[in-house]
Amino acid sequence: MRSSRIYLPSLAATGALFLSACGTTSTRALPQYEPPLAKTDFQNVRTTAYTHTESDHREYSNHNALGGELQAAGPPIHRAENVLRAIPVSESDDVEVRRVSNSGVVLQPFSMDETRTTARVKTTTRVTRTTRLVKRATAVAKAPVIGSAAADWSRWPMGTTFRLLSTGQMYRVDDYGWALSGRNTIDLYMANSRDMNTWGARQETVQILQWGDPQQSLQFLQSHQDYKHIKRMVLELEGRHQQAAALR
Repeated sequence: MRSSRIYLPSLAATGALFLSACGTTSTRALPQYEPPLAKTDFQNVRTTAYTHTESDHREYSNHNALGGELQAAGPPIHRAENVLRAIPVSESDDVEVRRVSNSGVVLQPFSMDETRTTARVKTTTRVTRTTRLVKRATAVAKAPVIGSAAADWSRWPMGTTFRLLSTGQMYRVDDYGWALSGRNTIDLYMANSRDMNTWGARQETVQILQWGDPQQSLQFLQSHQDYKHIKRMVLELEGRHQQAAALR
């Protein structure tokens, strides 16, 4: 059984949920501290899974720590080294298709404001002189859906985007939790309990595509240090690792 997580809700509901959570987070012992992994582009990480219908997450619904919606990753990419991406070349609907490597994917700067872009496919229909109707559609593969992940923000700052080498799926850290504080574990959001249970706990090699900003994470967390798991993350982000390890 996994330890329950305490998530920071949207700012509008912060006050009420902080009051309801007081007494549980201040007296519970924090997870056993683990020394951080080396900050490299490829890491071997313990991964677990969670979903918003778990009993310890129901009150927060499907919201992440930033107040946005949790997002399940797209389906596995069996040939993760080669994917198609649609790259708009103008303001029109026309798009150009290029074959690129996931390791070279160009990511937009992380923002707390969720944005979505959509590339539409332009289909051209023409009739030849022999009266044959030829339909030609531009072949476009959708950009991969980036899923939500929860982690200790002192190890993987918010906005850190990574790829699972085993599946090719991409995730972005936009959540955190009590059981992850001081741990080298990443919790992957799943759309339902079936997918969560199927994933279980796995040791995975991840490729970091973009590191989040530690200072942005620190500024976000500093005003919520009444929670011990947040206090531990703040101490690590401030470089006070011994104090973070000693916090219980």
